[in-house]
Amino acid sequence: MNPVRVRFAPSPTGYLHIGGARTAIFNWLYARHHGGTFILRIEDTDAARSTPELVQSIIDGMQWLGLDADEGPTYQSEALERHQQDAERLLASGQAYRDFADAEEVQKIRQQIQQAGRGAYRGLGRDLSLANSQQRADAGESFAVRFKVPPGKIEWNDLVHRQTTFETDTIEDFVILRSNGTPTYNLSVVSDDIEMKMTHVVRGDDHISNTP
Repeated sequence: MNPVRVRFAPSPTGYLHIGGARTAIFNWLYARHHGGTFILRIEDTDAARSTPELVQSIIDGMQWLGLDADEGPTYQSEALERHQQDAERLLASGQAYRDFADAEEVQKIRQQIQQAGRGAYRGLGRDLSLANSQQRADAGESFAVRFKVPPGKIEWNDLVHRQTTFETDTIEDFVILRSNGTPTYNLSVVSDDIEMKMTHVVRGDDHISNTP
């Protein structure tokens, strides 16, 4: 098995809180117990809400707790180019698509789905050919890039909760690249975990629902 590599990855949109500190402690202890690596990664892609003062407060809080990082802090915003390239690869492979619907159209479709009591949002561009999609993008139409959620189930073996399963028809085709070209959490966090060779993800129960 690969040497343990874990990360604490707070967003600097607020101060370090007790839940975040708890997660950091569990990651630090797991790394120390297994002789692994504990990484501090600042997930600062929300430029409108992230500030240098909040970043420093997180770093100060970690130092106060005595949680020394083996690597980092690294900053998610510095990997923007890689995140965009990953989105392009998903587009090229057919695992993502450009959604040309604006926010008002998306909300209207969601309401219709909710009223009908069926499934989750699937974008209007889901069935467009890549050539047609590219043509519309080249013509200047605004779009977001959405992940094409496959049919079936998503399962993984959670080391605490054991086998965990989600039906994919409850998961909407989520945005991975915003219309301004910036990545969302769901893209950047996975891209970074792969790039940094994370072996375990230790988070609170509140994150189980966004894992699939």
